[in-house]
Amino acid sequence: MDAVKLGRAVCAVGIGWLAAVGSAAAGITGVCPDGSIYIVQRAESIPCRDSKQVRPDEVPPLKPEMLPRPYGWEVFHRRNDPNNPYNLVDTGRAVRGGSAPEAENPFEPATSEPTPPTPPVETARAPEPASSQLPRRGSPMDLALARDEIRDLESIVEISQRHAPATLARAGDGGGPDLVVRIAVSNAFESRLRAAAERSGIQIPGPVVLFTADAARPVPFYGNLTFAQGHMAYHPDAARVDEFGVIDGRLGTLDPDTAILGYVVLPEWVVLEDPIDIYWNDHQLTATLRP
Repeated sequence: MDAVKLGRAVCAVGIGWLAAVGSAAAGITGVCPDGSIYIVQRAESIPCRDSKQVRPDEVPPLKPEMLPRPYGWEVFHRRNDPNNPYNLVDTGRAVRGGSAPEAENPFEPATSEPTPPTPPVETARAPEPASSQLPRRGSPMDLALARDEIRDLESIVEISQRHAPATLARAGDGGGPDLVVRIAVSNAFESRLRAAAERSGIQIPGPVVLFTADAARPVPFYGNLTFAQGHMAYHPDAARVDEFGVIDGRLGTLDPDTAILGYVVLPEWVVLEDPIDIYWNDHQLTATLRP
């Protein structure tokens, strides 16, 4: 996908940045009536009507309230904001009924037919292949990893934090973190994944990263990761094995003192030697995964 429209912002701040990337992207820059900024490669991808197309150096300065937030981040907070009137309806019913509503995971499919949502903003994604080339959703590739190889991959992720730190931690009530997410690169695993994908007729377009999520207490983890670099952002689909996969463990509420190991296939435009912003729920870090 070649368009990015992250809420009321674009993944950059300042005119200088836009001028720097505008020529490299060779795309179309503009402003929508709601004040959001977009950068697309084709006119049909402009995400609003009556937009004003401008040169990158003509984009007005971004105000603090319009700073970038990836779409997954926005969804998570909207669905968990206690002051959102949408959520207050359930809260009021729970108070009157004497029980609290069960928390929902915004990244998990709904169990009942939902009301058609407002079309989401677009995040950068590779062009969709033909339906005959799509991998089966949720069907893991056969990586043929032995238990000791899985332990080695977990160790690689942990050891990599020493020279390429990329760790996100959620603070717990007891003082220490109740969930720690680590991200790292493994050339050996990437080669293994590409070989397995080739046997399955699946394309792996960009670089591959490993992640681990270690839980100290029961904590939900659904792999809702977002990666942003330059003016592009990417949110992998956890149901597509050519974008996201679980090697060991399972998504959902993790038991205490358990971990999950998985991988993310990034788009071709990601450069691991350059800084990349990584978001998980309301946590964010900037890391260079291959320094």
